[in-house]
Amino acid sequence: MDNLCHALVGAALGQAGLARRTTLGMSTLVIANNLPDIDVAVFATNTLAMSFRRGWTHGVLAQAVLPVLLTGAMLAYDRLVIRRRANPPPPAVAGELLLLSYLGVLLHVGMDLLNSYGVRLLMPFTGQWFYGDALFIVEPWLYLALGLGWWVSRRRQARGDGHANRPARMGVAVAASYILAMTVSNIVARDTVRAGLQRAGRTADARFMVTPVAVNPFSREVIVDVGDRYEKGNLWFEPRPHFRLAGFGMPKSLDDPEAQAALQSPRALAFLRWSRFPFVQVERHTSPPTIWLNDYRYANVGAFGWSATRIQ
Repeated sequence: MDNLCHALVGAALGQAGLARRTTLGMSTLVIANNLPDIDVAVFATNTLAMSFRRGWTHGVLAQAVLPVLLTGAMLAYDRLVIRRRANPPPPAVAGELLLLSYLGVLLHVGMDLLNSYGVRLLMPFTGQWFYGDALFIVEPWLYLALGLGWWVSRRRQARGDGHANRPARMGVAVAASYILAMTVSNIVARDTVRAGLQRAGRTADARFMVTPVAVNPFSREVIVDVGDRYEKGNLWFEPRPHFRLAGFGMPKSLDDPEAQAALQSPRALAFLRWSRFPFVQVERHTSPPTIWLNDYRYANVGAFGWSATRIQ
């Protein structure tokens, strides 16, 4: 998920009542819900971002260590800054900060797991990717539920309302219900696609992905690996799920003779460890030909998309 969504998860949970557990509770929740994304620092280097992101800082070791480090930082901030203010609040409670830190970090990884980009949950022990395919990476409905709940609760709190946390709790409940519904519906969608592929004569073990699209929770995009190419499909709920192939796709071209040497380069191999539906595009009008490696999850028809990486 994007960082606005992660921040809203922490803010809504804090406003729902968790922030009251200790001084710096709200700050801890918001920071912890974004903390694994410290790997964005890779963009300041020449390292291929896909080969590093959602790995070390999202794996089981980081999930164990990052909350402890955050708790130490918050306790130091409380002692060196908050305690020196006039009329400071009660001291921060280490155990409560640690609990909120773990909650935030685990929620971050769990939310990231639910989209098609995936997470390497077992890093650094193995680089295997895990995908939930249940949420789009930018979910405006989660913004609305979490953000509105947080905002209304904040306004009620400012007015001294004794039940100010209720809207935030409702927002969290609506968001959780939405996530559960999207997860269950994606299981149903996968079963529908599998049955449709079998009726179309595809093998029972055909590899495919069913993933949500932006804004519309009643529609899914489908990618099917048919051997030498990928085909796109669409699924929609009316309310029963209906699936059909879109009639277009993209050749993999991974065996293109002009691309073979480039595909053995360190950059290409790093990309392939990340990619789920890799394909090659060769621009032969240049000399030598320009070779791009891409992932069909994020490529538009006839376009390179943001994931395209030049390997020669």
